[in-house]
Amino acid sequence: MTTPTFVTSVQTEKRSKVFWAFSDSWVLAKRSIKHITRNLDQLFSIGLFPIMFFLLFNYVFGGAINTGDLSYINYLVPGILVQMLAFGSNYTTLNLAIDLQRGIVDRFRSLPMARSALLVGHVSADLFRNTISGLIVLGVSFLLGFQPVAGPVEWILVLCLAALFSFAISWLSAIMGLLVKSMEAAQWTGFIIIFPLTFVSSAFVPTDTMPEALQIFAENQPLTQVIEAIRGWLVGSPIGDSGWLGFAWCVGIIVVSMPVATWLFRRQALR
Repeated sequence: MTTPTFVTSVQTEKRSKVFWAFSDSWVLAKRSIKHITRNLDQLFSIGLFPIMFFLLFNYVFGGAINTGDLSYINYLVPGILVQMLAFGSNYTTLNLAIDLQRGIVDRFRSLPMARSALLVGHVSADLFRNTISGLIVLGVSFLLGFQPVAGPVEWILVLCLAALFSFAISWLSAIMGLLVKSMEAAQWTGFIIIFPLTFVSSAFVPTDTMPEALQIFAENQPLTQVIEAIRGWLVGSPIGDSGWLGFAWCVGIIVVSMPVATWLFRRQALR
């Protein structure tokens, strides 16, 4: 007669652990979001960078780049959007490094909270930050003449892939934040990876204008697949296999990065 009661108590305990893990993650996500809203540097970068890159590429380089039947602004918007999401996720690297250097992780370790909550909180805050940045990108693009042809289904696909991409890059950034030894290193580590990936892609120029070796790399790296998928959905350019490949790359990065980041975080906490 005691077995059902025991099973029920175990199930309740499991549910309570899941609930408190979500609750802890939500509290730390709100903490990170408050840091964004109270940090003028982050607010400045979220608002300024999309405008700066749009003006630079559209008016300085746009007249020299042949994008076929697409106007350059229509070609450019998906690339700027993905670039902003990738660079925005670098804040996870910086904020994690700050928490480690200032002993915040040690303070949280002394509390009865889920070990993964701090990582999930930073990644969730990145998703919030990148959502704002993405809305600014789209707003500025319409002012500059962007003319999408996407219907409701295509817009939903764009939003889903953009959110998944942001989530994936944030977990990669979490790994870098746990590996660096100083805040100075955290500031440039992400750019070493993200910067070449965004520029050696189809974000700003067609890949068929690149040297052969560079073209092969550009056409088979994750950012190009995500950009081409979003570009195809927004402006009707040929999408090929980029739709499912973009999602596959993002899921693959998440599946690999989440356990690695969690393991690194636990190792840091045990030091």
